[in-house]
Amino acid sequence: MEAVKKHFFSDMGVMLGRSMRHITRSMDTIFTVCITPIAMMLLFVYVFGGAIETGTDNYVNYLLPGILLIAIASGISYTAYRLFMDKQRGIIERFHSMPIARSAVLWGHVLTSLVSNVISLVVIVLVALIMGFRSSAGILPWLAVTGILVLFTLALTWVAAIAGLSGKSVEGASAFSYPLIFLPFISSAFVPTESMPPVVRAFAENQPVTSIVEAIRALLSGQPVGHEIWVALAWCVGILIVAYFFAMRAYKKRM
Repeated sequence: MEAVKKHFFSDMGVMLGRSMRHITRSMDTIFTVCITPIAMMLLFVYVFGGAIETGTDNYVNYLLPGILLIAIASGISYTAYRLFMDKQRGIIERFHSMPIARSAVLWGHVLTSLVSNVISLVVIVLVALIMGFRSSAGILPWLAVTGILVLFTLALTWVAAIAGLSGKSVEGASAFSYPLIFLPFISSAFVPTESMPPVVRAFAENQPVTSIVEAIRALLSGQPVGHEIWVALAWCVGILIVAYFFAMRAYKKRM
């Protein structure tokens, strides 16, 4: 059993290195993921921010959690694209003909998504700091925020894996991310839900993005988190488990 685990982790390390080399040779993917959220942050803070009532003096503090989730939803589309291209070119089948742990191929893509998204999030936070973002949170709240973002990234990456393995075209494999990018707009990411019509408000208050945004916002502002953090974690873990199950099912079917 120990030999199998060691074999799996070494194979996964090789697959991770392969995918990361693709990223480092084409850094425009990370820049592309960063540009749209940063542009949106600039637009909402400096153009719309003065007209939006959020009950806070610093709108960038209110806005940042939602921008981070949009960046993640945008970044995971590249995972679906890379998986689809590996499938389309027969690279997955070539790896399966070698004496390696078969799931290591899939895990290599997933971990690459996690690393590249973390880099993108760090860049966005640095830009937010330049724009005036400030946090009174200590080390533990920041670690909690990091944990939530990592879980959310993993959950959406496994959703991307399903699309990459099941897609019939490049466009179909990556198009799934558009509804995920749009989801924060129907949440408390940009404006309080109290300002929304009843039907929209009901949806906004009971979808995963709102609870995740509220938990991150409370942690960064040093405010009591309440039950929101448990709801956020439940959403992240639930999506992760379901997506992992269907991704592995699609992967085994492909094998």
